[in-house]
Amino acid sequence: MSDVRARVSGADAGDEPGGGELSAEPAVRPLAVSGIVAAVWCAGLGLTTLTTVTLIGWIAAPRTALGTGLPGVFRTAVNFWLVSHHAGFSVPHGRVGLLPLGLTVLPGALLFRGGGWITRTGRVRGRYRIGVVHAALALAVPYAVLAFLLALLARSTVVSPSAWQALLACFLLALVAGGLGAARALVASTTKRSPWVAIFMLLPHRARSLAAGVTGAMTVLIASGLLIFLVSLLFHVSELTHIYGMLGTGIVGGILLTIVSITYLPNAAIWAVSYAVGPGFAVGAGTSVAPSGVFVGMIPSFPPLAALPSPGPAPLVSLLALAVPFAAGVAGGVLTVRSLPSAVGEAAPLWGFVCGVLTGGVVAFLAALSGGPVGGHRMAVMGPSAWQVGLMAALEVGVSAAIAAWAANWHLLRRMPPAEDDAPAPEPAAEPAKPSDKVQFEDPEPVLATVEVPPPLPDGVTPIGERQRLPGVPRPRKEAEPGSVSPIRKRPPRDRPR
Repeated sequence: MSDVRARVSGADAGDEPGGGELSAEPAVRPLAVSGIVAAVWCAGLGLTTLTTVTLIGWIAAPRTALGTGLPGVFRTAVNFWLVSHHAGFSVPHGRVGLLPLGLTVLPGALLFRGGGWITRTGRVRGRYRIGVVHAALALAVPYAVLAFLLALLARSTVVSPSAWQALLACFLLALVAGGLGAARALVASTTKRSPWVAIFMLLPHRARSLAAGVTGAMTVLIASGLLIFLVSLLFHVSELTHIYGMLGTGIVGGILLTIVSITYLPNAAIWAVSYAVGPGFAVGAGTSVAPSGVFVGMIPSFPPLAALPSPGPAPLVSLLALAVPFAAGVAGGVLTVRSLPSAVGEAAPLWGFVCGVLTGGVVAFLAALSGGPVGGHRMAVMGPSAWQVGLMAALEVGVSAAIAAWAANWHLLRRMPPAEDDAPAPEPAAEPAKPSDKVQFEDPEPVLATVEVPPPLPDGVTPIGERQRLPGVPRPRKEAEPGSVSPIRKRPPRDRPR
């Protein structure tokens, strides 16, 4: 049966123009079938990519590092695929939970495309939000089941992935990324504007302003954290070179190690944000890297860790990072008020502080994802404390956002034109001056115009335009023109005989 069928668009499309015309369109599959096909496609393409990278590393590195034989290579690739979804695994000496957040881009992009494909080929019914939820669930459920089965198949005596983490992490990632893809595809088919702008405009006004403020504050925080990390790494180039030389990876191994280090850039940026907020982060049990001081011991030989400052008091230059959360609060407060100014001046600081609290919650969530154990014993504590970083970020960003929101709202209200009710009443126009100050009275009786009486006509001559009147016949009365008022003559009373 062909994949292309002809249908009457006027009967099924409803509001589509050109009803009654035959059009060739792709066959519409059931939503569940489209979800299963998209889930297999996303998982297969992601596994193919990571298997290729693993094979290159297996050829370049010692054969026992990435598994024994091709089954071991495929098992290692499956573990990498689960790690890209932020699903941890266990090793003989503990558990590994410090996973690269940058590797999540690969499955996230594939799931985003899969969600858009489902809306175009599946029978997405119902209202807009219901259709997005149905499409996201149709993709997330089979994708999570497939990840759960792969986690069970990839277990070995050395590495044992967590099946429940694989199920939960893959379901959430597929639900979010697939839902965004489905929403973008649905909006793009109904509007001519940018799909992201259209999705943003679907939010309520206050939620839209808070989303703009949180996005602006998080952009400042993440960009500043990445800049802090790169500057610190630039100051410690010698330590970075020493780590590469000590590992002796060679050309291919060095390229692969650099790619892995790049996938940890989001983690490094969040750790730098934790440093700027105040609590800092840990690189092992009993260690601390914070503005109050640096206390570290033996650290793993991993290139991103070369950016750590030397033990002792924090460098004076690094204290400039403490201004980052306050700058983020200013950006968040201004964007919150600019999106929706508050008519009541006292409410603007409140919404600015709410923006800061929400930003603190996002920072805490990212801090929890960026850290995790690397084995057992001393390396069981790696990364920032989520609740400490979130609480400090909420206070610092919230206070600065409240002040900035109040100032921005006052400035906007001052520049706005006054309302019609508050505008002053216009003054009456001055009457033109009269030529004389004396009071003039009008004559109540009309002035009679002088009428020139024509001379009498001779006997037997009839005037032009008049008919000859026979004696004894009364003259016809002339009807009054419409809209005119005929004058009423009052005859003087005559004395009647009693």
